[in-house]
Amino acid sequence: MELAASGASLVLGTGGGGCRARCAAAAELEAKLQRAVEFKAEGHCCYKQKKLREAIGKYHRALLQLKGLEPPAAEGEVGVSAGKGSSLVAWCRLSAKQREQADSTEMECYDSLTACLLQSELVNYERVREYCLKVLAKEKGNFKAMYRAGIAFYHLGDCDKALLYLKEAKCHQPTDTNVLRYIQLTEMKISRCHQREKEETA
Repeated sequence: MELAASGASLVLGTGGGGCRARCAAAAELEAKLQRAVEFKAEGHCCYKQKKLREAIGKYHRALLQLKGLEPPAAEGEVGVSAGKGSSLVAWCRLSAKQREQADSTEMECYDSLTACLLQSELVNYERVREYCLKVLAKEKGNFKAMYRAGIAFYHLGDCDKALLYLKEAKCHQPTDTNVLRYIQLTEMKISRCHQREKEETA
């Protein structure tokens, strides 16, 4: 009887430890998410004060918190490994509300980063393009991301893709003067390229 009781105690103890570990992991995920939200808010404050470098740093710190959401793999969990496996486990442990908050925070950070980068003295258009495409992968109808992607492709010399994104942006806001201006610039650049090609082959 004593052995049976002892065995039961061990089983209960193991179960309790597992529960505590899961609760601790959930608390850590929530803490990381809230830190990401706080860094994003701080980034917005810096942006409003025209402190672009500080804002960029805050947005990057927010994204790092979101990337670190995955908890350590629990012992004995089959199929859980570094990388995608642990990320999937972490994502499954988040509530629907937390997932929505994580997604919106991530998209806001990328969207705000492109705004900061485009106002920098030396614009990194490759990074602008990268961030815009990340936003559009989840929010296909994001007007700002379409417009900024068009700007990035234009300055990177890919006028065909620039025109594609700019015209898509125009469909959402047909009277936006900035979009119309960049469409005109892109079409003029394409026209000049075609003219140059004709002259070279003549």
